Amino acid sequence: MTSPPPSAVLLVDGYNIIGSWNKLIYTRDRKGLEAARWELVEALTSYSAFQGFDTKVVFDAHYRDTPGNNEVITENLSVYYTEFGQTADTFIEKSCAVLRHQLLPLQRRLIVATSDRAQKLTVVGYGAQWMSAQELAYEIESTAQRLRRKHQPRKQSSGRFLANSLDDKARRRLAELRMGWKD
Repeated sequence: MTSPPPSAVLLVDGYNIIGSWNKLIYTRDRKGLEAARWELVEALTSYSAFQGFDTKVVFDAHYRDTPGNNEVITENLSVYYTEFGQTADTFIEKSCAVLRHQLLPLQRRLIVATSDRAQKLTVVGYGAQWMSAQELAYEIESTAQRLRRKHQPRKQSSGRFLANSLDDKARRRLAELRMGWKD
């Protein structure tokens, strides 16, 4: 059984996001850039699956000595390292130019996550939606909260009355209050 096609392609400017999220800045400064990269990838993994996005996280080559490559992390998430001398911005712009022609007939969205204002203007010109780093952080956190609520076991009450779901201390205090009202 094949899974449905992604509802959107999300292109993420990896180092821009790392430099914009306090949590990732902290990780980068304390544990290094590699740790911050993987913390970002981990944050995007559940988000991409839940949203049904085909997510591509793009990192500039100038932080790596190796040639460009692509790592498939999950069905919904891939990490791209650009060729030496190529920026993530250039990679994202080229991807927007190619993908808009592929996605438009399928009525799928193209979203670019970056807080780079010049990049925003360029990708919007290609017909992509723009999402700031802070918007992405908010979306990821709210998605994580929804997933936690969805998978949290519900507390079953022992009856149809609210008082039945109270703990012993609250039940005793309620009884004391009722006794006080009868005087």
